[in-house]
Amino acid sequence: MLSPSFTPNPDAAFPGPLEARSPGPPPAVMLLLASLLLHCLPLAMADYDICKSWVTTDEGPSWEFYACQPKAMSMKDYVTVKVEPTGITCGDPPERFCTHENPYLCSDECDASNPDLAHPPRLMFDKEDEGLATYWQSVTWSRYPSPLEANITLSWNKSIELTDDIVVTFEYGRPTIMMLEKSLDNGRTWHPYQYYAEDCMEAFNMPPRRVRDLSSTSANRVVCTEEYSRWAGSKKEKHVRFEVRDRFAIFAGPDLRNLDNLYTRLESAKGLKEFFTATDLRMKLLRPALGGTYVQRENLYKYFYAISNIEVTGRCKCNLHANLCSYKEGGLQCECEHNTTGQDCGKCKKNFRTRSWRAGSYLPLPNGSPNACAAAGSAFGRISQPKKVTVPKATATSMAPEVTITTSTPTTPTIQALTLPSTQQPTATTTVAAPIVAAPAKISKLFQLKPKSPQVVPIEVFKDCECYGHSNRCSYIDFLNVVTCVSCKHNTRGQHCQHCRLGYYRNGSAELDDENVCIECNCNQIGSINDRCNETGHCECREGAAGPKCDDCLPSHYWRQGCFPNVCDDESLLCQNGGTCYQNQRCLCPSGYQGVLCDQPLCQGDEGQACDPASHAGPHLAVLLGSGLLLWLAGCLGY
Repeated sequence: MLSPSFTPNPDAAFPGPLEARSPGPPPAVMLLLASLLLHCLPLAMADYDICKSWVTTDEGPSWEFYACQPKAMSMKDYVTVKVEPTGITCGDPPERFCTHENPYLCSDECDASNPDLAHPPRLMFDKEDEGLATYWQSVTWSRYPSPLEANITLSWNKSIELTDDIVVTFEYGRPTIMMLEKSLDNGRTWHPYQYYAEDCMEAFNMPPRRVRDLSSTSANRVVCTEEYSRWAGSKKEKHVRFEVRDRFAIFAGPDLRNLDNLYTRLESAKGLKEFFTATDLRMKLLRPALGGTYVQRENLYKYFYAISNIEVTGRCKCNLHANLCSYKEGGLQCECEHNTTGQDCGKCKKNFRTRSWRAGSYLPLPNGSPNACAAAGSAFGRISQPKKVTVPKATATSMAPEVTITTSTPTTPTIQALTLPSTQQPTATTTVAAPIVAAPAKISKLFQLKPKSPQVVPIEVFKDCECYGHSNRCSYIDFLNVVTCVSCKHNTRGQHCQHCRLGYYRNGSAELDDENVCIECNCNQIGSINDRCNETGHCECREGAAGPKCDDCLPSHYWRQGCFPNVCDDESLLCQNGGTCYQNQRCLCPSGYQGVLCDQPLCQGDEGQACDPASHAGPHLAVLLGSGLLLWLAGCLGY
């Protein structure tokens, strides 16, 4: 996270925020120091800049791993900048502007079509000649009282860790209101980082607070400061800071020398390390400098934003698994060690996933914990030749097996072979990882078997179980001569938690050690035969059902709490005699016809011809109604 490198010269580039350099050694000892450099590399770990070293022990040569991180650098050399809204940059169309020093002599001009008069966003990051400031500039506040607001977004498409103050240099006055935001997911979501205003209560309804006054329990608090927003003259005060060093000083002291405490708190304080991490930064400029007065509407050409430099010092976030970060294919990429891979070294390489990936740790000091990924059967950290220690066989009455333990410095012992007495099952010769450090009597008690009990020896393991991170417990089953994972999580199953539970299938885009490696089948309970699916997630459908989840019907079927064959359709099962098909479920028949397809007359006449009772009843009913109607009319007319 941090580099203990601090350059007292303010004009020098900071390789990192935490350096306490002493005067250089006399020339006489330079040769000695050079000759001892390789030998002493493993000891020079205060910077966390060494990932591994080749060491020789009694067991032979091996790699020794350490937590490591890249050096700090100027991140503006790799940034992508975006200024919003469209048209906020001055010069299109050309525009005159004034300054607070000479507000009534508006002889300056911004013209995007003229390179000498243009002020594009890239000028916030260019190298300036001494005495000549180049800067990005916004349009003037000619549309007052509409707000003059601008967003400046800095993106790295990569997680970075801040190691020094963010310094923004404004020309012609600092904003009276602005805020700094950060994103951890490449700009999808944003979070406040710090508020700036000449009156915090008026602008943000927050009391003003200085970062240097924060305590160890509030070091990652988002505050509003008035220190960088009040008018002090355009030539005197230009800088706006996000104070990273002051927050580090809460733990490391004013001179940033107590690195041990700083690294410890970064590792132990919840959210503190993430507070200094970002993929994007965004400045929201909400009100320009006013020159210490109210807005003067008669001269709005003196209100605008102008930024000549943005300095961001930090390092690539590599999760303490890399000490180099390179610019490749248009982006920053960690050069991962410890058998890790990914842009941030955020996962284990293939064939090195016997446990879930973990970030490195600054602790224990001074070398930290690499938490290296390891292949099945290998030790974590130092890889060395095993040394066998045989535990004497227990007495016959205890019926305890003989246990051979393999120890591998500096890792914990691993049970290599387990031989049962002759009265038990045949000898087992499998390898079982187990962090057991115990006297022989205690181990014998652990493996003691009772007569006629199931031949399963539980061995709870918390480091070396080969379960792809889905379990940390193993059991040895002697009559099968296998070691199997116990209580597989994340909907996995199998000897090594390498298969999915019934009702789940393998996520093809996830690695085997991913918590989301198994996806629920979600078969439709009515349309599917059971809740299981194949390796592509397709369920086994009942007759007439279709779709990956069996929640649809074949074209020849319709859905009604299940799939049923069509009664009618527009192709083969046609409704006859003018009938119409209703949702493939039934035919709506015209008068005089009935049947599934309206293919039957409603009744049969005496001579076997079609008849319609309604048509037969019609005339009689009409005659009756007609006669009654005539009688009623006659009565009304007095006849």
